[in-house]
Amino acid sequence: MRTKLEALIEEMLDGQILLDEAVAEFERLYIEKALARHKKHLSNTAKVLGIHRNTLSKRVTAYQKNARSLTRKQSPR
Repeated sequence: MRTKLEALIEEMLDGQILLDEAVAEFERLYIEKALARHKKHLSNTAKVLGIHRNTLSKRVTAYQKNARSLTRKQSPR
């Protein structure tokens, strides 16, 4: 796993991805995968992630708002 992670980091550095962007994207994908694994059950997912259910709920809401915002910016008028 470490080898795969190191290769990904090299690729991100080559693409000049900022640390904040990399951390945010990793967190979002990690949470998405955990939610899918636990059939979107917030309490179970939060427990597995080691965070409070309210924290998870706030992050999911923020991701959804951000996704809607991006969709509006990309759609032609």
